[in-house]
Amino acid sequence: MTSDQARQRAERLFKKEERARDGSAAMIEYQADAVATREKTARLKALRLDREAQAAELKSIIVL
Repeated sequence: MTSDQARQRAERLFKKEERARDGSAAMIEYQADAVATREKTARLKALRLDREAQAAELKSIIVL
């Protein structure tokens, strides 16, 4: 194997490892975004349910 071939092989390996690292970082970011979305959705649902409960309570008071 010549030094040029060895250099090319090393560059291919480096690029392959770099793609793997980039893929791992992208997956971590994707998972973090998914967790944040679920938390935000849960918080918004709780706020909506509270608002609806307050509206129903107010409506029952007005009807009486």
